Amino acid sequence: MAAPLAERLRPASLNELIGQEHLTGTGSILRKAIEQGNVPSMILWGPPGVGKTTIANIIANELRIPFFTLSAISSGVKEVREVIEKAKNLDKAILFIDEIHRFNKSQQDALLGAVEKGTITLIGATTENPSFEVNSALLSRCQVYVLKSLSEPQLLALIRQAIEKDDWLNSRNPQLLETEALLRLAGGDGRKLLNLLELVVQSAGDVVNGNVEVTNDLVMAVAQQQLAMYDKSGEQHYDIISAFIKSMRGSDPNGAVYWLARMIAGGEDVKFIARRMVILASEDIGNANPNALLLANACFEAVNKIGHPESRIILSQCAVYLATSPKSNSSYMAIDAALALVAQTGDLPVPLHLRNAPTKLMKNLGYGRNYEYAHSHEGNFSLQEYLPDALQGRMLYEPSANAREEEIRKFLRTRWKDKYGY
Repeated sequence: MAAPLAERLRPASLNELIGQEHLTGTGSILRKAIEQGNVPSMILWGPPGVGKTTIANIIANELRIPFFTLSAISSGVKEVREVIEKAKNLDKAILFIDEIHRFNKSQQDALLGAVEKGTITLIGATTENPSFEVNSALLSRCQVYVLKSLSEPQLLALIRQAIEKDDWLNSRNPQLLETEALLRLAGGDGRKLLNLLELVVQSAGDVVNGNVEVTNDLVMAVAQQQLAMYDKSGEQHYDIISAFIKSMRGSDPNGAVYWLARMIAGGEDVKFIARRMVILASEDIGNANPNALLLANACFEAVNKIGHPESRIILSQCAVYLATSPKSNSSYMAIDAALALVAQTGDLPVPLHLRNAPTKLMKNLGYGRNYEYAHSHEGNFSLQEYLPDALQGRMLYEPSANAREEEIRKFLRTRWKDKYGY
């Protein structure tokens, strides 16, 4: 039992794979490509533990062609060129690069010629948006496939498969009396689920009639005992960034800099940290302090230029600023409410006075008629309708209770009176 449970159970064929049916199920795009033996270079983008490495291995197994693997953490241009030279002597070869988003521009550029000529079929795996992290030239030569977190039914199927197929686990005969804690701690990550299950079964003290009884309390106790150091490859990646974000959202600069330090000490990509702060600046602060988004964006640009270790100072400054800013999620709530309304009401027609009228026919049909140009009116404001007729008076943006947005509320009230209820 030297290898972890997740590794022992790694599927060798598409039929054994649980999850990602939109890519690998019957009639799906990736399955068809594999069955036809015509697999393109690709980027597999998704959260940890959902099958990126497994799919790459399955492709190599199904096509029966040489398979090279590199980790972007420990490999550079030299290793890439060595693999390309080996591949030149082969008819076909797959190069799998895990965490390809960690390759810098020169490392990614080293792949371009070989991918373009077909010397290698590149399969890159990333947890980060490839639009941000993969060079556009390389990205244009690859298909991007998005992998999804595993659902609860899929995670349960993974547990059943593990108990059936793994001899060691089967010998312990685990009885799943409760699964809520296992599923919640896994968070859609199949690898995390299996490794946690293995730890729980190994650590179980109470064995009833030769069976290991798995309960929520047992799972939580084992999880607390086994809290590992920060693992940027995925084990605690999302837990730590979650704690960091929630500390800033909760206006605690002490918690924010602690979790920031945990990520920096663990070797986290500083651009990933900075990008999440840009999101928080808009999602959780917004117009309560518009400067927060400006500073967060400046932080992102600065860490790109400065790099480690000096970027830790910039990240800390920004984290403290965001944590100590007034908070508002009103813009975030407004767009979600608007999207829900669109989903509910469909494509409502644009009122005629708001329509564009570039042709005579459109003008004759009334497009743009009676539109009131705001700047031609007192205070640069005209009391006219900007929503579809069926949605008149519907308030989607509600200012939060902070000093700046109270001023916004006052401004909107003076303009719209009782129309929206401000």
